[in-house]
Amino acid sequence: MEALYKEIAAVLKEAKPCVALTGAGISAESGIPTFRSKGGLWEKYDPMVYASIEVFRQDPSKYWLIRGEFIRDYDRYQPNAGHYALAALEEMGVLRHLITQNIDGLHKKAGSRQVTEIHGSLREINCLSCGRQYLAPDIPAGDPPCCECGGVLKPNTVLFGEQLPPEALETACREASTCKSMLVIGTAAVVQPAASLPSLAKQNGAVIIEVNPEKAFPDADYCITEKAGTALPLIVDHIMMNT
Repeated sequence: MEALYKEIAAVLKEAKPCVALTGAGISAESGIPTFRSKGGLWEKYDPMVYASIEVFRQDPSKYWLIRGEFIRDYDRYQPNAGHYALAALEEMGVLRHLITQNIDGLHKKAGSRQVTEIHGSLREINCLSCGRQYLAPDIPAGDPPCCECGGVLKPNTVLFGEQLPPEALETACREASTCKSMLVIGTAAVVQPAASLPSLAKQNGAVIIEVNPEKAFPDADYCITEKAGTALPLIVDHIMMNT
């Protein structure tokens, strides 16, 4: 395993710029439930009822039932070693950009600056009537909470039935197609269009390095079957040792 980390560190130093794609696995280590894995949120709640834009327009309380606690307790959830390692890779000039499927905002909390949150962020809550923005956890009381103007509040996340923000998708595709290496971290690689980004990078000559307890991307050049909080700091350490 030591040899694998050493080789990956050498690849990342040479195959720059690097871009990272992260999924729910990296945030699970911070105590945030995943969606599709065993025991995940969608085992308990039908996403087409509790997380679709059509139902939200009719009854926003269903969505707030499953997300309100996280939003109100936003400051309780903190980045883990994996998040901080990615911020360190950016600071070192190894990582150019981070694309995340996660809506928890932990990458930005950890200090990553070049981040595309392709599914949005639960930290930002917008009034659908007047446009006022609230930042979690500072939101009005109520179930569901309403803006001071009386309007419905909606977190800035993509619900089922909504399109991804075009600018975010364009950035993600551009970064994937122009990188020389890609870190694929904690994602099952099943939700499109994010699932296609490693293939896009591979087709354009990038080296794919997967960090996942269970391998999900069959065409990865390297795979570390460890949690991100374990593997990523070791990658950072090996890069620093050989700088």
